[in-house]
Amino acid sequence: MNRILTYHITAADAGMSVGEYLQSRGYSRHIIIRLKQTPLGIHIDGRKVLTSHRLSTGEILTVQIIEEYSSEKIPPSDLPLSVVYEDDDLIILNKPADMPVHPSSGNYENTLANAVAYYYQCQNLPFVFRCMNRLDRDTTGLLILAKNMLSAAILSRQMKERGISRTYLALVRGNPEPDSGTINAPIARVPDSVLERCVSGDGAAAVTHYHVCRQLLSSALVELHLETGRTHQIRVHMKHIGHPLLGDFLYNPQDTSLPRQALHSHTLQFIHPITGRELLFHAPLPRDMQEYIRLHEGRAEPSK
Repeated sequence: MNRILTYHITAADAGMSVGEYLQSRGYSRHIIIRLKQTPLGIHIDGRKVLTSHRLSTGEILTVQIIEEYSSEKIPPSDLPLSVVYEDDDLIILNKPADMPVHPSSGNYENTLANAVAYYYQCQNLPFVFRCMNRLDRDTTGLLILAKNMLSAAILSRQMKERGISRTYLALVRGNPEPDSGTINAPIARVPDSVLERCVSGDGAAAVTHYHVCRQLLSSALVELHLETGRTHQIRVHMKHIGHPLLGDFLYNPQDTSLPRQALHSHTLQFIHPITGRELLFHAPLPRDMQEYIRLHEGRAEPSK
């Protein structure tokens, strides 16, 4: 995909080199090198300029990000794809259950990446798959995909600096007390396990905030906000406090309430990587979680 960006140089920018200016706008060294290798990748009034060029007030700096190749080893597959939002720099998707995000052993053509490859193939557009926030195969809800190398670099930095707010909804066993709290417990891989994680003193720092939205007969709908993004963080933390997710085959294997872990990426809030606008997206609970709640109502919502 090709992205053309123009910047109107103001008095505050005058005197900066092109390289310094682009770095201040989120361009990494790698991206700037790519632009230098692209004909008219960086130009002013149709004239290619060096990154050492000193900017003057009133100049219009134009950048062309050209990507002509798609991700390798991701064959297009005609699979369901729910697009919540799309512009020139990013796409927000609502992932269904039972869909891995990336191809892996035994999952070569049934993933979200395959569906996205097909979506853009139908538009005759190349697309590099850049997923900013990953979800487990059976976790539903919102995902951010960057559509070019610049938006990917800026969103990755936002993620590392905790600038992307993620809220999840989960159905858990029992009713957590108190009905709001913070779980601050490091997470590590279980020895000799490729998949399973556990709370461990020598693990990586992990912080989850929770709030009970609705109490049910023997379970609860819980809202969770992540400060960190460890593998299986919500699933491990809720098990740690005695309230594992319903349907979680790994951390609550005795429960058969649902055929998958009842976890949904409900909201995403972040600053647009190019325009600087604040964005907020919601995805409603999937049908299976809604149906479970309907069948297990019985207690009033806790006070806010």
